[in-house]
Parts: sequence; C-alpha cells; structure tokens
Amino acid sequence: METGNIIRGLRQQRPGLSQKKLALELGYAQSTICDWENGAIEPSASSVKKLAVYFDVTADYLLGLEDEFGNKILCDTNS
Repeated sequence: METGNIIRGLRQQRPGLSQKKLALELGYAQSTICDWENGAIEPSASSVKKLAVYFDVTADYLLGLEDEFGNKILCDTNS
C-alpha cells in the first residue's frame, strides 16, 4: 500500500480529523498533508517520525513495509 493511502486511512479513522487539523497539530501546511495523501510528494524521514508518533504506529507501517500487526511485507527489490 502506498504511503499516502496509509496516511489518509489513519487520518480518516479518527473522527473529525481533517487534513487541516492534522496539519495544525503536526506543524505543516494543509497542502502538505494533501500532497502526501495524493502521492504528489513523499514525507521526509522527520515527517514520517512525527506521523508515526502521532498515530502510534511504526515508521515501517507508514512506509508500507509491515502490516497493522507488525508482520513484515515482502517487497520486490527490483521496483
């Protein structure tokens, strides 16, 4: 799963958490959250760390390297 879709899914699981509110809580512009969710840009390492702490998930989960249970997802290293 793409990082943007994971961020969107986590945000939408929290009632009332808009892109604007998430941006304010993390110190980003709303357009940045939108760009992440739409896959226009990838979050930086420091942003992934902030998101992981905020949503109480691992960075690997945010990056699509493990599932919600902590199981590693096999990736095609050629892509």
